[in-house]
Amino acid sequence: MVYEQEEVLPGAVHGHRLSTVVPSSVTGEVDYALSDADLAFKLHYLRGVYYYPPGDVTRGITTKVIKDPMFPWLDDYFPVAGRVRRDAADVAAAGEGHPPRPYIKCNDCGVRIVEAKCDRDMAEWLRDEAPGRLSQLCYDKVLGPELFFSPLLYVQITNFKCGGLALGFSWAHLIGDVASAATCFNKWAQILSGKKPEPTVLTPENMPGHSPASATAPRSVKQVGPIEDHWIVPAGRDMACYSFHVTEPTLKKLQQQAAVATGTFELVAALMWQTVAKIRGGVETVTVVKNDAAARSGRALANEMKVGYAEASGSSPAKADVAELAALLAKGVVDETAAVAAFPGDVLVYGGAHLTLVDMEQVDVYGLEIRGQRPVHVEYGMDGVGEEGAVLVQPDADGRGRTVTAVLPRDEIESLRAALQDA
Repeated sequence: MVYEQEEVLPGAVHGHRLSTVVPSSVTGEVDYALSDADLAFKLHYLRGVYYYPPGDVTRGITTKVIKDPMFPWLDDYFPVAGRVRRDAADVAAAGEGHPPRPYIKCNDCGVRIVEAKCDRDMAEWLRDEAPGRLSQLCYDKVLGPELFFSPLLYVQITNFKCGGLALGFSWAHLIGDVASAATCFNKWAQILSGKKPEPTVLTPENMPGHSPASATAPRSVKQVGPIEDHWIVPAGRDMACYSFHVTEPTLKKLQQQAAVATGTFELVAALMWQTVAKIRGGVETVTVVKNDAAARSGRALANEMKVGYAEASGSSPAKADVAELAALLAKGVVDETAAVAAFPGDVLVYGGAHLTLVDMEQVDVYGLEIRGQRPVHVEYGMDGVGEEGAVLVQPDADGRGRTVTAVLPRDEIESLRAALQDA
């Protein structure tokens, strides 16, 4: 089924047409349990955009070519094509004011495909660092208020005037973290390119944990809610995404200033911590969310990022050296991963309690090759970020620089741009 979207979204991207792709075989009404860690991220949504320049590859990539590999792809990733339900048998156990536990009904309702056009050239689009660029290329939807109708994944195909192509993925965080999402997308591209991907491991299923729960939310997150069937961040300040490039010379300069060897993420995150602290007049504590490839279970869909916090002591982060803050991020993060998963209430991980620094160093964001062509640029952002904001740090196309996406209150973006230009 395909239909025209009645409302034309503002900006250069328009002409949205929606359709649905389902698994090629019947899953059989399987129930897929969500772990405690999955539910900790229920209010957050990943937005990833992959850019492909005009040329022979993009000329041959029609919507049908993109859709056809999705049918067998969703056979492997069948929970992604399901819908969230609540366990009716859990109503009595949940108690008043506590909605029953969600799970995914693997009923093959499918993922949404969005076709759109952009009236600008891709090169011009990428040069323009205006806030909101990413959100126009990723379909902006959240789960609810009718959970049983809400897709877990949207794929937006945007064709630029020049012939370039952007693929935008809107992924509900509760089905997997950014490493799970990127691996999932990369496997679709492998099928499209005629390759046979490694088997997808969906067992053992994500079963609820049994860690002892605390009545108080961990310091790295903020308790909200309880949230019922509309999984959206409670109203606050207007948030915006701003993506920019940290060049290799800038990284080398930061490394030279560090007294001890410090990871690239820590250096870039420390620079952002210092910059936001100057804008706000003080950010003493930050939440840190890190992907650790060595600690992953091997399951295809999982939320296994580590969550903790770091607290500056002594001088204010606005006045501290970047090297000092980087050393704190490298050695001084208090790990609260288990406590966050065990906490029984609804929480905001990203931008809830503190400015959140997200490490994507080990995520294969450039692995989505279409017929041998890597994307020329990839940027990931986030929706459902609390007003303290979040900063995502990932490798750039050649791995020597970094792409940074800041999700901050809109009225702070111009101050951030000006501060970075002066740095």
